[in-house]
Amino acid sequence: MPAAPESAAAVPVAPIVADGFRSAKFGMTEDEVKAAIKADFGLKGDAIAPGVNSAERTQLLTIVADDLLPDGGKAQVSYVFGYTSKKLIQVGVSWNAQIDPGVDANRLYANGDVLTAYFTGAGYAPASVRSGVVLDNGILLFRGEDAERHATILILQGVYSGGGDTQRVLTPTGLALLYAADSEKPDIFKIEPGKF
Repeated sequence: MPAAPESAAAVPVAPIVADGFRSAKFGMTEDEVKAAIKADFGLKGDAIAPGVNSAERTQLLTIVADDLLPDGGKAQVSYVFGYTSKKLIQVGVSWNAQIDPGVDANRLYANGDVLTAYFTGAGYAPASVRSGVVLDNGILLFRGEDAERHATILILQGVYSGGGDTQRVLTPTGLALLYAADSEKPDIFKIEPGKF
């Protein structure tokens, strides 16, 4: 009699290394990230918009990419460079109707479900994983860290209606995905205690 196949639960998942987004890795310079964007999306020149986060004093490179997820709609991808290091410290991906008018609530829910399922099975450190946490501006669908404490955070953003005696219902307005080299102590501008 042949041996019974192993169940999916019995197959160990290799720990994930969440060290950036596609070819763009944490610690890269702007020129290296531009080369990664070209390799990943075929974009260069004016398709890569420079920018600044004035509060955090970080530099940005931003693109719009078609269908990062199959049938997921256009997404904005922002690459963030550290205040002191000038190297890649974060990558943010956003889906919303301002980026793509075809991205409605159903597509946001679907994209969120697909990504949550992917991250849940990807091998993040089990003690770091959080999901289904209700926030003031939406739902934390997933948060996890790899062994180096690089964080992946997925939030379904929106506004709540109801309350009181009725259950609050979220109307989603966006889906935000963040990959961070160090979510606890990011390389951003901060006033040191007692300096102001």
